[in-house]
Amino acid sequence: MAHIDPPKSRRHTAPLVILIAIAFGLAVLFRDSLSFEALAENREVLLAYRDAHYGLSVALFIAAYTSIVAFSLPGATIATLTGGFLFATFPGALFNILGATSGACLLFLAARWGLGDWLSAKMEAGSERTQRIKRGLDENQWSMLFLMRLAPVVPFFVANLLPALLGASFHRFAISTAVGIIPGTVIYTSVGAGLGKVFEAGTTPDLGLIFEPHILLPILGLCALAILPIFLNYRTKRDA
Repeated sequence: MAHIDPPKSRRHTAPLVILIAIAFGLAVLFRDSLSFEALAENREVLLAYRDAHYGLSVALFIAAYTSIVAFSLPGATIATLTGGFLFATFPGALFNILGATSGACLLFLAARWGLGDWLSAKMEAGSERTQRIKRGLDENQWSMLFLMRLAPVVPFFVANLLPALLGASFHRFAISTAVGIIPGTVIYTSVGAGLGKVFEAGTTPDLGLIFEPHILLPILGLCALAILPIFLNYRTKRDA
């Protein structure tokens, strides 16, 4: 009996369906483990393990962070704080950036393999208005990708999936992710580095720190720089 391959669309969507199913299962299984309370309760065990096996601790931490982002688990902020708590602001921020970027890239590739080609083809074959939107995104990929990373109002999960579904190039996505998350990651890692005093006081960290004017305004300035090429490109085309 001849072997019949599954439809191409089914093969392409399978990775994304599997990823969503695993993410849901892990979210249910570890919903109580990826929390500030769990970190507070296990801090001494984590610190002791880090001191005894530093290199392995770094590898396990990056792998765990990568998994959290790749499977879109609700624990990325806690993971960032943990990176600062265990490894200080530096190299903790470096480990956080590596884990977050690796996870984002895996999710991007899963989405691209699953739906990216299909959606891109639909856009190319769509209405003139749809094609204009697609071309606009193609022409301003760098600016849009950096803007999604820098703007604190864009959920990290959305910023991982949307570029894949809109046909952004992988290398641009990877570079803009690694560079664009630096400001926010360093801020939250520094908060995590000070958790020792927070635990001693029996309080919780101020995660709204990123919205303080002296921190938010420089980030908004970077957002404005990301938007500037889009504006200049628009003016150039309008005046042509």
